[in-house]
Amino acid sequence: MKKLILMIFFSAITSTGFGQLKSHSFEEVDSLQYIQKKKIIVFIHTDWCQFCQRMKNTTFKNQEIIEKLNADFYFIDLNAEEKRDIAFNNQIFKYKPSGNNVGVHELALQLGTIHNQIVYPVLCVLNEKREIILQYSNYLNPKDFKLLLEKLKE
Repeated sequence: MKKLILMIFFSAITSTGFGQLKSHSFEEVDSLQYIQKKKIIVFIHTDWCQFCQRMKNTTFKNQEIIEKLNADFYFIDLNAEEKRDIAFNNQIFKYKPSGNNVGVHELALQLGTIHNQIVYPVLCVLNEKREIILQYSNYLNPKDFKLLLEKLKE
C-alpha cells in the first residue's frame, strides 16, 4: 500500500510540477510549419508591464495551459523591446528606438497594434498561413485563457 501511495505521489509531482512551456522563435516557427501546421500564439509583452508579468506568473505557469499550448500550438514569447533583428515571414523586422534607451520592435508593432495603438500584454494568434486571426490586448487569467485555447482549437 505504501508503494502505491508513493507511486501516485511521485507521478502527480512529475506530471504537474515539471511540465514547461515550450517557447519557439519566429525563425523556428517558419521551419516548423513545413513539418506540422499549427496556429501560432504570440505573447507580446514588456519587462515593465505589471499585467504582462502577472500573466507570465499565473496563466503561463498553469499546467493545463502549458500542455495545451505545447500540444496544439506554436508559442512565441516576444518582448516588445527586443533589440535583435527578427526574420519572420520572409521579412526582417528591427528594433526602432524612440528615445534614450526607449523603443519598440517593428514586429511587436505589426502583430500587436490594435486600433492604431499597442497596449500590453497582447496575444496575437496567427493561422497556419501566418495571417492574424485574433488580437487580444489585456490580461487573461488561466480560466479565460483555457476557454480561448478551446475555441482556437475548433
